[in-house]
Amino acid sequence: MNDDQTHVQDFFTAHAADWDSRFPDDGPAYAAAVADLGLREGDRVLDAGCGTGRALPPLRAAVGPSGVVLGVDLTPAMLQAAVRAGRHRDGRLVLADVAALPLASGCLDAVFAAGLIAHLPRPVDNLRELARCVRPGGTLALFHPIGRAALAARQGRRLTPDDLRAETNLRPLLARSGWRMTSYTDEDARFLALAVRED
Repeated sequence: MNDDQTHVQDFFTAHAADWDSRFPDDGPAYAAAVADLGLREGDRVLDAGCGTGRALPPLRAAVGPSGVVLGVDLTPAMLQAAVRAGRHRDGRLVLADVAALPLASGCLDAVFAAGLIAHLPRPVDNLRELARCVRPGGTLALFHPIGRAALAARQGRRLTPDDLRAETNLRPLLARSGWRMTSYTDEDARFLALAVRED
């Protein structure tokens, strides 16, 4: 494991047990973001960096019993919290790094990623790996239940021009990674960037 992975894993291991209780009101925001992903019955979707699996129930509802829902996370403690919450019933949990997914190329219809982009050590390469696993025309949702300014305020920091989630940075980053951004929302109550996998 490299230093970036160790840092991410250490942070989330320390917070796994109380993660859901720290953010108890995020459920509707997750459900709304999943709805905007435009999933259909039978689709195959990955929750990349799934954490405690808060997106898994709405993802399962969107793809139905014939669909495939995978939740991948680097931190065992977060996956254990997902199991304790019963969310493993909505999707298969996999301990893996999103930088090297154990998935066949083009096997997914969509990727949902909540809060992931800030933790990617090599964003272009890591987003390209997500693109590798998604069929051409498939979709990506980069989501956070609060917007960039609200998140910065919560964390006691200021927004800077180099913030990866700023539209002027994110659009070309996605383009270099095999994605075309189709919509961008950055409001106090939600951050959501949607993209389509290029051919």
